[in-house]
Amino acid sequence: MATTRSDPLTLEVVELIGTVVARYYEEYDEAAAAHSLTGAQARVLGLLALEPMPMRRIAQKLKCEPSNVTGIVDRLESRGLVERRPDPADRRVKLAAPTERGTRTARELRDSLTFAREPLAELSDADRTMLRDLLRRMLGETGPATVAPPSAP
Repeated sequence: MATTRSDPLTLEVVELIGTVVARYYEEYDEAAAAHSLTGAQARVLGLLALEPMPMRRIAQKLKCEPSNVTGIVDRLESRGLVERRPDPADRRVKLAAPTERGTRTARELRDSLTFAREPLAELSDADRTMLRDLLRRMLGETGPATVAPPSAP
């Protein structure tokens, strides 16, 4: 039997996903504030801890305007958490990259996020694998997933 978008089970799952996302953002913003960062600054720092990238790519990942990213990177740079460097593949392009302090701060932020990690640890490997695979299917992904901070809402 095919389900519709308005069946009770689908509506409950959608509501639960929304609650999980809201609680994750709330915890992320609290962790950012503990480091005197905004949620957006923490998300940019988390992205850059994965790999240095140009402003345009940061904006694409966060689904925002590049001009917003420039201001965020400026503030992170003034705090010594991020630096701009030439892209080795194209010297005309500047990459935003975390400093050593920025990498350490991003790690501390990630490590302080316990809302989802602790309940997930209580699930079996099989349950976590099934959940991961179902989430990938929802996102239309089939390959290995990468761990990243939440993007801007």
